Amino acid sequence: MTELIIIDTPAEGVRRITLNRPEKRNAISTPMRTEVIDALRRHDHDPEVRVTILRGAGACFSAGYDLGSSLMEDPPYYSAPGDGQWARQCNDTWFGVWDLAKPVIAQVHGYAIGGATEMASACDLVYVAEDALISYPVVRIISPPDFQYHTVLLGMRHAMELMLTGDAISGVRAAEIGFANQAFPADELEAKVLAVAVRIAGIPSDLTQINKRSVHRAFDVWGARAAIRAGTELQALAAHTETARNARDGLLAAVKAANAAAPKD
Repeated sequence: MTELIIIDTPAEGVRRITLNRPEKRNAISTPMRTEVIDALRRHDHDPEVRVTILRGAGACFSAGYDLGSSLMEDPPYYSAPGDGQWARQCNDTWFGVWDLAKPVIAQVHGYAIGGATEMASACDLVYVAEDALISYPVVRIISPPDFQYHTVLLGMRHAMELMLTGDAISGVRAAEIGFANQAFPADELEAKVLAVAVRIAGIPSDLTQINKRSVHRAFDVWGARAAIRAGTELQALAAHTETARNARDGLLAAVKAANAAAPKD
């Protein structure tokens, strides 16, 4: 039984997961991450499933991690305590998507911010609406990403630009620089993604899993996984900067003020 996601079957062999917190802009809480990972694992063992689409309900794919929740309470993967624990646990979660047998397709509309871009980048294929906005603004105020996909996916120049500015890019630009496979008009995105999924579902899973794994194995040989994991120490180091401390203090004050202003039962 799921509470934070919706699962349906839009075509034979295709299962679809919809992040279902539209009132929270699909903010990724730890219970939501757990539901997504658990569903994907079930799909790996379900002979009726050959590919999964991951999308968001409402106005956007996702606004990123739910900073108003306890993100390390009962996470889907164990992570050794100490500096970098959160980032290491994020890495394990998203590498867990890489290591699934069956492909996962991200369908991004509206916007994807921060941790939502990590979730999408972990998927095997990414398709975006042309007018989507993809960003990691956290690099401006707190730290580099938890799952540092930028350099291995985008190359040094594009990664450097996004890491130094924190600027948003459009869906069109995301496809141009390699974050996404293709960008489609927003009103065509769902149909286009489903068409790709149906094509993949036409191939038996015993072969598809080897094809998928061959790409990730090459990525591993090139050092991509090691590079992303190495970033966890830098993410942890950034937390000790004066800039990050000030940002956390400001965020905590804003959350307390919002809670105080909220109507009481």
